[in-house]
Amino acid sequence: MSDGFLTLAQAPQGPTCFLVPRWLDGGRNAIRIQRLKDKLGNRSNASAEIEYDRAYALQIGEQGRGVRTIVEMIHHTRLDTAIAPAGLMRAALSEAYHWVAHRTAFQKRLIDQPLMRAVLADMTLDWHGTLALGMYVAKAFDGKTEDARAFARIGVALAKFLANKLCPVVVGEAMEILGGMGYVEDTPLPMLFREAPLNGIWEGSGNVICLDVLRTLAREPRAQQGLDAEFDAAAGQDKRYDAALRAHRDRWPRSPPEAEARWFVERTAQLLTASVLIRHSTDAIAGAFVGTRITGDRGHVAGAVGNLETDKILSRLAAAE
Repeated sequence: MSDGFLTLAQAPQGPTCFLVPRWLDGGRNAIRIQRLKDKLGNRSNASAEIEYDRAYALQIGEQGRGVRTIVEMIHHTRLDTAIAPAGLMRAALSEAYHWVAHRTAFQKRLIDQPLMRAVLADMTLDWHGTLALGMYVAKAFDGKTEDARAFARIGVALAKFLANKLCPVVVGEAMEILGGMGYVEDTPLPMLFREAPLNGIWEGSGNVICLDVLRTLAREPRAQQGLDAEFDAAAGQDKRYDAALRAHRDRWPRSPPEAEARWFVERTAQLLTASVLIRHSTDAIAGAFVGTRITGDRGHVAGAVGNLETDKILSRLAAAE
């Protein structure tokens, strides 16, 4: 389905990056499909095992530096896999909200039930945070300075990791809200559920991303400086955030040991999300995110929360209904 394929191949000076076009002036390039992969989901975006049979290709970058060349593409694709989960979460939340807005139980709409509102509001916070951090990091990709590029490198890894750990949970909870109907292919929820884990696998699975974060912080001082600047930009506006940031820095004054990488990356991503929301979202959203995700005033499942301003948190879902 693509018109060009970036491929690593051996050249006299080592692995080199090539662009293999699908079409030539005389017709198809010599790309032979061996089989289409039978994937869990994402079927309209077909994946194949292929063979090049004297195919025409254009060298991209220097010989022997193919990995470095293709990593630049992967860096930008990683941004897509950091933001796409926000779209999947939003689609699932739309289905769930529409369902509860039009279903009744015991003479009351489901959306008016306090427990249902708490569950939806809690899920919505995950979506708000994912979208805000993803878009904020995307803006850094347009930066022209070395500092902006360093922050983009670390920021996109953090955003990708956290977004893709949250997405399957949010989509699964949305499916549960619809009950048995959510498990039926007549609704979009099964397709969204199959799609939910994929972006976490693409362009570096969880452990790869965590190790990349540690390497980036160790090798690029600007990345750590950029993170510190983003954290400090939100300081002084929420005492809970300030205390959590101090605790985070005390816990890990330097990069953590590898065994603690996931804990460190999750917490760093949560604090970065909180910083973005404090500066750029509403008080209701930012305050609820800090209160549930940063201070830990929340259980381990969606809706296990205290008093949330559900009207303000759910307002964007209600406006789209």
